[in-house]
Amino acid sequence: MNRRVFLIVLDSFGIGYEPDADKFGDVGANTIKSCMTSKEFDTKTMGKMGLFNIDGVEGGEKCAAPIGSYGRLQERSMGKDTTIGHWEIAGIVSPKPLPTFPDGFPEKTIKEFEEKTGRKVLCNKPYSGTQVIADYGEEHMKTGALIVYTSADSVFQIAAHEDIVPIEELYRYCEIARNMLKGDVGVGRVIARPFIGKPGAFERTSRRHDYSLTPPKDTMLEALINAGYKTLGVGKIYDIFAGAGIQDTVRIQNNSDGMVKTLERQGWDFNGLCFVNLVDFDMVYGHRRDIDGYAKALTTFDKEITEFIGKMRDEDILMITADHGCDPGFTGTDHTREYIPLLVYGKDIKEGVNIGTRTTFSDIAATILDIFNVPNNTDGTSFKDMILK
Repeated sequence: MNRRVFLIVLDSFGIGYEPDADKFGDVGANTIKSCMTSKEFDTKTMGKMGLFNIDGVEGGEKCAAPIGSYGRLQERSMGKDTTIGHWEIAGIVSPKPLPTFPDGFPEKTIKEFEEKTGRKVLCNKPYSGTQVIADYGEEHMKTGALIVYTSADSVFQIAAHEDIVPIEELYRYCEIARNMLKGDVGVGRVIARPFIGKPGAFERTSRRHDYSLTPPKDTMLEALINAGYKTLGVGKIYDIFAGAGIQDTVRIQNNSDGMVKTLERQGWDFNGLCFVNLVDFDMVYGHRRDIDGYAKALTTFDKEITEFIGKMRDEDILMITADHGCDPGFTGTDHTREYIPLLVYGKDIKEGVNIGTRTTFSDIAATILDIFNVPNNTDGTSFKDMILK
């Protein structure tokens, strides 16, 4: 029997602030609650899976007989970013936060980057990704200097116009930065942010590329491979893990393209895990505090997952979760420290089982390994016996 687990991460779809949210300035954050205020919000299929039955979820119509198992997970790692969130889902708890740079990167670091790339740097401070190209794009086009900026996350972002800096050259600059940024300046991700257009009408393109730190130890991905199982990545999963443990990968243009690629892989014969990240929830709607846009994207995904469920094989298991919050109704533009949901469905999954509140995202990894009868190399505890028939 070929067992296939499809693990889909709705990037930033938090379901309410965690007990330690005060340490992150996020008390009151609740991504799903903000989305439910929009008339665009309609997630009937996830509702049937038990989304509104999850502990602590306020609003929405609870399902009398959920078709799968459900619950919520609390982050144990000291962070609320994509890298740390995904690493924890894959089995690694990070006791220390990755470094952030609220005043910009050290002058020494910028000077070294300028010397190694042969280009000057503009900005070097926390900035909105759309605003930074509006404010610095014209100067960049005149001078060829790279727009380097950060955010409240552990990121070193490089924006460049595709007519001024060819995309492969931008990627090479990111690789230079990634090789430089270690130790005290070891950010979680270096991100290429290409854009096009003219002054006053710049827009970012879909050719973003992330360069992450390599995880500090093996995750569930290596454990699966070592046991002879296949690992597929859709979206920026490969980037988040710096390629570690991913045997096959495909880039995506947006959420819907991500689901198209996932549906394609649903037609493949493989025995193992398909790990998917849908980034638009975070990048396009969460950070820009677009409640209606976020809600509409959830509604679209709900329709797409309905199609996915209709094509599942008897031995398939679907898991839907998130990696952190990014409440579009909250202050600022930062991620938010929130619980994440977990919805599990398949012919072999018990219906109506509430796994409650788990104390680490890593329980997902432990459970996946347990489903495949692979020894647990993670910081999590399996709940397989609660959900598997």
